[in-house]
Amino acid sequence: MIALLDLDNTLEADPVIANWWSTKSPALSVIARHWFDVMKACGPDVRESLHNDYPAACLQHFPFAYVDAFTAHVNVGFYLGAMLPDPSGMLIGTGKRMRHVKIFPDTDLDEQALEALIRASYLDMKSRLEQS
Repeated sequence: MIALLDLDNTLEADPVIANWWSTKSPALSVIARHWFDVMKACGPDVRESLHNDYPAACLQHFPFAYVDAFTAHVNVGFYLGAMLPDPSGMLIGTGKRMRHVKIFPDTDLDEQALEALIRASYLDMKSRLEQS
């Protein structure tokens, strides 16, 4: 079993994250917030935390996905993304565990495939926690 990143400061709704959206460009904030809402909608047990200055979606205190807004794009990232099925080939990265999807405004995106990745990440973490 792999060690999971453990955040000890998760909340049902983190007020710091509520302010985070306003620190990013409006166009990118809308995109990031949408995908974070998709993460939060995975289940009533999803909690949140600002980790490394970006919003992370967690089960208990173990993050499964995050969003971050940069100058020209948004990343939707997965803490154990290297283990996720990715039939659309959306995931980017070469790290041992983490992967992400880059989203640029006004660029086509396979939203169903990204939703499937988010759901798979949630279910993967849920399964790992149930087995521990």
